[in-house]
Amino acid sequence: MYTISSNTFKTWERFYRANFINSLTGFKSVSLIGTVNKKGQCNLGVFSSVVHIGSDPALVGYINRPRKAAPHTLANIEATGSYTINHIHADFLPRAHQTSAKYSEGINEFEAVGLTPEFDENNIAPYVKESKVKYALNLKEIIPIPFNNTFLVIGEIQHIKIDSEIMMTDGFLALEKIGTLCSNGIDSYYTTQLVDRYRYAKPDLKPETF
Repeated sequence: MYTISSNTFKTWERFYRANFINSLTGFKSVSLIGTVNKKGQCNLGVFSSVVHIGSDPALVGYINRPRKAAPHTLANIEATGSYTINHIHADFLPRAHQTSAKYSEGINEFEAVGLTPEFDENNIAPYVKESKVKYALNLKEIIPIPFNNTFLVIGEIQHIKIDSEIMMTDGFLALEKIGTLCSNGIDSYYTTQLVDRYRYAKPDLKPETF
């Protein structure tokens, strides 16, 4: 094992450096975010930066890239305050990955990649019909990160659509049962397998599995 300093990796070729640093943080959740603009045009994009913020209220955040690089999802959320987050599964992975392409503003990514928008009476943003875990959010806050011109977008969960077979008696979701995928870097996807689940840790108790 050897040490790589920032003085070294800053000299690397741009895409090599991006792949390296993106992979360094390890496996991440990967989801499709569905939005709609005020004209009713749908938008769909893949994001690997979705993160739990809190459970009460139920808050979820994600990092949006600089506006110049990825403007449509953020603009639609700002305009409507509504969006959905949808898990990705192997049976539609190629179509999900294709949403990372930089389609022009007038293109509906659902149509372009062959995924199905799903609407209901509770919110205006489209779900991905093919997804087995999906939830709708209302925008709560957009926090600019001036250092690299990205944004932390925070939403509150309003409605959840889920396959009931993964709901355990204590509220835990066994996502491996429905093949929810994770990612590493910007273009690699992985299946998951449970290793162990541990009870709540306390200083005076040894680790104990369920």
